[in-house]
Amino acid sequence: MTFDKIAVIGAGAWGVALANVITRAGRDVTLVARDAQSAAIIGERRESPRLPGIKLHDQVRIAGTDAARHDAILLAVPAQQLRAAVTMIAPLLTDGIPVIACAKGIERGTHKFMTEVIAECAPSALPAILSGPSFATDVARGLPTAVTLAASDDAVAAALAQAMGSTTFRPYHTTDVRGVEIGGAAKNVLAIAAGIVSGRGLGASAAAALTTRGFAELFRFGATFGARPETLTGLSGLGDLILSCESAQSRNFSLGVALGQGQSPRAAQSASKLVEGAFTAPVLLEMAKEKGVEMPIASAVAAILDQTLDVDTAIENLLTRPFKAEG
Repeated sequence: MTFDKIAVIGAGAWGVALANVITRAGRDVTLVARDAQSAAIIGERRESPRLPGIKLHDQVRIAGTDAARHDAILLAVPAQQLRAAVTMIAPLLTDGIPVIACAKGIERGTHKFMTEVIAECAPSALPAILSGPSFATDVARGLPTAVTLAASDDAVAAALAQAMGSTTFRPYHTTDVRGVEIGGAAKNVLAIAAGIVSGRGLGASAAAALTTRGFAELFRFGATFGARPETLTGLSGLGDLILSCESAQSRNFSLGVALGQGQSPRAAQSASKLVEGAFTAPVLLEMAKEKGVEMPIASAVAAILDQTLDVDTAIENLLTRPFKAEG
C-alpha cells in the first residue's frame, strides 16, 4: 500500500505547511486552492497570503478545484467549511481513498465530528483525521513536529504516516479516530480559557491550574464518547492542549488574551481571524450536557463568548465552586 500522489485541499497556512512537509517526504503533492484565480496568484508568488514569508516547495503543483487522480486527500479547511469541501470533491473520489480531515472542531448544528461529515458526504471514501501539537509556521519551516494520524484501518493509517513522515515531521498512527478528534476540538476551547487567564494577568500558578483542570474536562468528555485514555494523554490530547494553552501563536489563546484584557467577544474575534474554539465552544457544551459531563471551564468560555457572563464573574464562579476531591 503506497500513497505517492497526495492532494491538499485548502491553500491557507495549514495547507501550505502540509504541502511543503509532504513534498519533503518525497511525495508528489498538489495544493488545491479555492478557485482558479487564487491558484494563479499563489502559483505566481509561490506563497500563500495566509502564510507570508514561507515559500512553497518548488515541486508543489498548484491547482484550482482539481482533486482527481490522487492516492490520498488532505482537507486543510476550517471545520465549519469541511462539509462544503467534501461535497465538492466527492464525485471525483475513487472507492476507499483516504480523505484526511486536518481541522480541529465539531460541526455546529449537527454535532458531527469531522470524519462523520466525510463519511456522510463521501460514502466511498475512508475517513481519517490528522491532529496534534503543531503550528503551521513551524511545520512549513521544517522544524521538528510530531502529530497523530487516525483511521479505522490500522494498515492504512500506518501507510499514510509512513508516506507523510520525515526527519522533521513524525506522524504516529492509531485507530482511535474519535479520541484524536475530541482532543483537537476540546483543546481549542480550553486554550481560549488559558488566554483569558493570561490576558487578565492572573499569573503562572493560575495558568497551570487552568490547564490541568481543563485537561480533566477534556478527559471526562473523551472517555464518555469512547476515546482511549492513551490517546487523550498523547500528542493529539494533552500534547496539543499544552501547546495551545501557552503560546500566542495559537489563535484560540490569542482570542482569550484579548477577552481577558477587556475586549468584547465581537472585537476580539475580528482581531483574531478564524478561531475554531469560538465555533466549537457552544457545540462542545451542548454535547457535554446531553451526556451529563461536567465541564465548568468550557461552560464559562461559552458563556463569555455569547456575552451571558462577563470575565470577572466567570472567574469568581470557578474559584467559588464547592471544594471536592481531585479527579
